[in-house]
Amino acid sequence: MNKINKVFAERGDRKLLSLYFCAGAPTLDGTAQVILAMQKRGIDFIEVGVPFSDPLADGPVIQTAATKALKNGMTVSKLFSQLKAVKDKVEIPLILMGYLNPILHYGIEEFCKSCVESGVSGMIIPDLPFKDYLESVKPIADRYDLRVIMLITPETSAERVRFIDEHTDGFIYMVSSASITGAQNSFDNAKQEYFRRIDAMNLRNPRMVGFGISNAQTLKAAQDHAAGAIIGSKFVQLLDESAGNADAALDNLFNALS
Repeated sequence: MNKINKVFAERGDRKLLSLYFCAGAPTLDGTAQVILAMQKRGIDFIEVGVPFSDPLADGPVIQTAATKALKNGMTVSKLFSQLKAVKDKVEIPLILMGYLNPILHYGIEEFCKSCVESGVSGMIIPDLPFKDYLESVKPIADRYDLRVIMLITPETSAERVRFIDEHTDGFIYMVSSASITGAQNSFDNAKQEYFRRIDAMNLRNPRMVGFGISNAQTLKAAQDHAAGAIIGSKFVQLLDESAGNADAALDNLFNALS
């Protein structure tokens, strides 16, 4: 069983927590240390960001991290090499989050093959058109037992949500708003109504809520209406402030969430 599906199958009523960081930032060689620190602290999923020069969906925190990672010399090949080196120590699911351009440059088949060789369980490609996913990516990913996680937003129609639910596996990434990534202090009534509306659809796939989660209030709002929450910008900021010390960044994150 794919590790992503296994986590959901075994979670019971427990709410899950996924963290994102950008590989290569703030230090080029910190990938393994960050992953192992997260695993030790009970994080359920890890989203490893593949840096790209034009991250359209990301806010300033993650954009800055991606720029730093590229300046540090991070590449897709180097990331796979780092993940492969720590593969035997990592038990929780790793999900690569990156834009389509570097993946196409690497080659979709080769990318999926390298994912398996590096212990990666799935991928999130924010700018992948769903038609291209169905025709070009899904057949290859399915062959390698990789999950391609698709995103929905408050603007996604119910018909579209059900179509995505029907043709994907693993979980659905519920973007809290249609804006770019970035920490928020609270979720307004419109966002919470969106959470409730999707929850009431009784979808086949579990859902994780991301974008804007940075404190106890936003974490609870996300977890109340989904299987769990995804935190990106807040952790990336804390990791940068700690000069790449993942244990210190995690301490500060848990303090912010309590």
